[in-house]
Amino acid sequence: MKKLWFDAFAVLLFVLGTFGNVWVEEKRNGYSIVYTPLDSINIEDYDDYFKKGIGEVVDFFNTPYKNSFSIYIHPNRESLDSTWQKDWGMPDFKSQCWMVASGVSEKLDIISPKTWDSLSCEHHYADTIGTYQLIKHELVHVFHGQRNKSPDFGITNGIDWLVEGMATYASGQCNSKRISEVKKIISRKEYPQQLNKFWKGNSKYGLSGTMVMYIDDEFGRTKLLDLLRYNYLMDVLNELEITEEELIVNWKYFVEQL
Repeated sequence: MKKLWFDAFAVLLFVLGTFGNVWVEEKRNGYSIVYTPLDSINIEDYDDYFKKGIGEVVDFFNTPYKNSFSIYIHPNRESLDSTWQKDWGMPDFKSQCWMVASGVSEKLDIISPKTWDSLSCEHHYADTIGTYQLIKHELVHVFHGQRNKSPDFGITNGIDWLVEGMATYASGQCNSKRISEVKKIISRKEYPQQLNKFWKGNSKYGLSGTMVMYIDDEFGRTKLLDLLRYNYLMDVLNELEITEEELIVNWKYFVEQL
């Protein structure tokens, strides 16, 4: 009898968790974790990543998050898709297999990392460095969104490279492998001639990340923080007091010396 009751309860939790009808919220200092009962045993492990990532983002920019935010841990891809469909006003949207998370000013949505092996085509929970850097990448987006006029990045013009490059660089994803790829692109003279093309193609993370790395090296971390408020390319260039052509030429030389 006890086994039957336990099995029935397990099925109930599965159904409720799968369809997102029951969510548990745990408040932390500056953020909340929201999850279904299916992930109750994983929260401690996940929170280690969250706390470390938040702390390192704050250290990177040397300033705290402006507002508290929520981290939603989705039990499956259907749950994440339904959230994105609502948030983005795209009722027919279906995420691609590599998509597992997103971050905006008020929240971070993520598929439960321990399910990535079965629900994602690129990410593996056992890759602790990759898992942590992906989470930190989205935490940078949250930080960025809290300082931008468009908290969900819905209103931007020509700065995808900055939004994604900032998260790539600050999260540590702009690693030696990506830098090496960019150096090869430069040596073949195949690098983009316009900033709006940096966030395109298979090397977009490396291209955009190294551009932000250059800006940090040349103009400083305070200036990097100042750029978070801008939505338009010309505002970014005016803040840096540089032309687009000059910025790309200087970036190229910088990367060649790495």
